[in-house]
Amino acid sequence: MSRRRALTLAAAAALAAPLAVAAPAPAGATGQYTVTALKFTVQAGGRSCTVDADLYRPAGVDAAHPAPAVLSTNGFGGSKSDGSTAAVGKAFAERGYVGLVYSGLGFGRSGCLITLDDPETDGRAASGLLDFLGGKRAADDGTKVDYVTSDGKGDPRVGMLGGSYGGAVQMATAAVDHRVDALVPMITWNDLAYSLDPNNAADRSVPGAAKWQWMNGFYLIGEGQPLLEPSLDPSRINRLDCLHFATGACETIRTLNSGRYPADRTEALQKYARSVSPVSYLSKVKAPTLLVQGQADTLFNLNEAEATYKTLTKQGTTAKMIWQSWGHSGGMKDPASGELDLSKGNVESSYVGKRILAWFDRYLQQKKGVDTGPAFAYYRDWIGDPDSTYATAAKVPALSRKLYLSGDGKLVDDRAKVARGSREYRNWLIPTSHSESSLAGLIGLPDPAPRDTRGTYLDWTTEPFADALDVVGAPRATLEVISPKTERVQHSGDAADKLVLFAKLYDVAPDGKKTLVHRLVSPVRVPDVTKPFTVSLPGIVHRYEKGHRLQFVVAASDGAYGGNRGVKPVTVTSAPEDTGVLDLPVVTD
Repeated sequence: MSRRRALTLAAAAALAAPLAVAAPAPAGATGQYTVTALKFTVQAGGRSCTVDADLYRPAGVDAAHPAPAVLSTNGFGGSKSDGSTAAVGKAFAERGYVGLVYSGLGFGRSGCLITLDDPETDGRAASGLLDFLGGKRAADDGTKVDYVTSDGKGDPRVGMLGGSYGGAVQMATAAVDHRVDALVPMITWNDLAYSLDPNNAADRSVPGAAKWQWMNGFYLIGEGQPLLEPSLDPSRINRLDCLHFATGACETIRTLNSGRYPADRTEALQKYARSVSPVSYLSKVKAPTLLVQGQADTLFNLNEAEATYKTLTKQGTTAKMIWQSWGHSGGMKDPASGELDLSKGNVESSYVGKRILAWFDRYLQQKKGVDTGPAFAYYRDWIGDPDSTYATAAKVPALSRKLYLSGDGKLVDDRAKVARGSREYRNWLIPTSHSESSLAGLIGLPDPAPRDTRGTYLDWTTEPFADALDVVGAPRATLEVISPKTERVQHSGDAADKLVLFAKLYDVAPDGKKTLVHRLVSPVRVPDVTKPFTVSLPGIVHRYEKGHRLQFVVAASDGAYGGNRGVKPVTVTSAPEDTGVLDLPVVTD
């Protein structure tokens, strides 16, 4: 279907609203609902913004028979009309919930700039929609509602559900408006400074390696919004050199693309990226939160959800966490069998769907006897039965298995087995390792297999495993390198002169075929090459089958990320009393 034809049909649907829609009727709901297109003018971030929304009203819901509401918005680049966003309104209206689904600020036909889910902009805009659901205000055409369950005057019973950009906005909203009763943020971020420019060294006093493919792909999508959705709304325009984003977002992108990290620019980058990230305002989030993160996700990896989960639970906010199979890097368009797919309406039949329903039953329907499930659950792709793919635990598994980097390239289970040795690699002026083409999984394009170029990486490999080994969580490596050329320039005042390397884990099959687990890598800008440093690898859920080997690789570059400035040879030495260590979170049945 052409884009013009799609837009014509969308416009016709909007003009026809309210529209009666038939759907299968789950227990306790008729399955019938109406959809009404509405617009709201809200004050957010110092601007007057138009919000384009659809109101889903289940049949039989009225002032005498109110129902809780579900508020949802799109992922980055989407709108209220895209399949995954509209599916939320449809799925929960079928189940008796009032739905309000809207295009996020700067997207679709909603006004104002893209601020990367700034609580004082996107959060305030969503708060204005809560006013509508609570009967405190009308839509621009005068429409009011009096049929949302209330917890007090102007306080509607509302949950939020959505993914990625539509996930972070939930926490931004809950931070500025405590009327939100339940959150289900999916595949979203904790700290954009880490998401876009990750440094996986324990010491994050210096920036990392920019995810230039992800970053610039989304930047182009954002800057192109006025062309994709023609509009004369002046609130959507910033200035010629930063058309559709808030100024701080553009400056962040420019700094990361420059390849330079002087202290003043780096501090400004981190200040803006963190100010609009949950990491900076989670202390204000009190709503019960069910975090759902994807294992196949190089944009927002499992570590992000774990960081949010730990912060929420430590401060006493009710929170639980699920690691599902799909994320930005795979499975979004065609989830694995048994996984939640709202477009197919498998809420009651999928593990994640049932957990979300239970969450809303408990905190929106206020059914206090409902079991909301374990604190932590994770999908296992090696289990064939779709009904048994999830394992559960009271917490994320701890690091429990140590492997040592031997000088002969082996990864051994006893320090006494470490052979003395020294090996060197060096980077080229162009990337020599490939982990992914970042947007390929998102848009369904093929991606060449990961590869490393000889001489530009080092590897350490175990013997074949006598039994299957299940790794669940974020491995950690402690390393020490020698790089005299880096040592001479690393205190230049520009962090770009520090050494960059990429750590990662492969699964090597008996036939020699190598698989980079979920194409995940761990970029590190080494704070000081004269000292040992610790690297946190991205969280994984992976079984190394019997006969397979685990390979730990340190590479000089990666095509999806920014890298070293200049050629920096690196030497790694090993001895029984002084060698690198790889710690794994291993679970047993």
